[in-house]
Amino acid sequence: MGSHSPSKLPAIDFTKPELKPGTDQWDSVKAQVQQALQEFGCFQASFDKIPLEIREKIFSVSEELFDLPLEIKTRNVSKIPYHGYIGQHPKIPLFESMGFDDAHVLEKVEAQTLTFWPQGNTTFSEIIQSYAKGLRELDQMIKRMILEIFQVEKYMDEHLESSEYLLRVIRYKGPKTSKPQVGLGAHTDFDLVTILYQNDVNGLGVQNSSTGEWIDWIPSKDSFIVIIGESLHAWLNGRLKATYHRVMLSGDKPRYSVGLFTIPKAGYMIKAPDELVDEAHPMLYKPFDYTELYSLRFHASNEGRYTESGLKAYCAIQN
Repeated sequence: MGSHSPSKLPAIDFTKPELKPGTDQWDSVKAQVQQALQEFGCFQASFDKIPLEIREKIFSVSEELFDLPLEIKTRNVSKIPYHGYIGQHPKIPLFESMGFDDAHVLEKVEAQTLTFWPQGNTTFSEIIQSYAKGLRELDQMIKRMILEIFQVEKYMDEHLESSEYLLRVIRYKGPKTSKPQVGLGAHTDFDLVTILYQNDVNGLGVQNSSTGEWIDWIPSKDSFIVIIGESLHAWLNGRLKATYHRVMLSGDKPRYSVGLFTIPKAGYMIKAPDELVDEAHPMLYKPFDYTELYSLRFHASNEGRYTESGLKAYCAIQN
């Protein structure tokens, strides 16, 4: 698993108003993204398109949501495993989470909000939607840079059309011990890109993809952490590694986290483009449907998605 390290993650500034494709500023930030992902497999991003008021309120509305009775929270359902309510699981007793599909669209958030508050909750819906809409802009900026890095930016429109967004709000109970307890075991996400934001209770650790060391993320109100998922790893034919991360907790204060997950749409086949396949880089994975494979991966494991990568077991090509 590697040893623990207090090292800091690379910090990249996405707040410059002139940060547009084709500009010197864009190329400078893109170079930082490339170096960070190749050396660490992740980075922290400064991004100010989401007002501080919204960033602060996202945790207060999350608390309001999780304080609802269990029978109401379990109304959060999805046809995809682990896209709805997760909680009360003996293997992850501190963890509880709920998902909102296409949370950047106000009408969809309002419809999902009615399952919790039949009379509606305008404040909750607007904060969730505003947060997701702003973070979606950062996600698309980062994905465009990654495609440019590997000279496959002609597929950007295809990426946008074949992707959708899942916003997950997450609460970890404080374990009420001074010794760190597992909130969520080491795992990779199965999506394309995940962008995480958390309150002032630390706990997230990421594994340096080069050295195997574990690095604790010490966030600020202005920083998000960007990690690579297995689906993007496969689409890039292994050019970037999916980021191993975990949550270790101590104390009695709950930790709140909000994640925006870029999800390939059902029916879209993830396949490395021809430009990324050659003698030095043979095709690593057979084409796969994220939704199909994700469901298989969950049902094949007692711990579902909270395990190490199942991608190789299901669709790796033996070269």
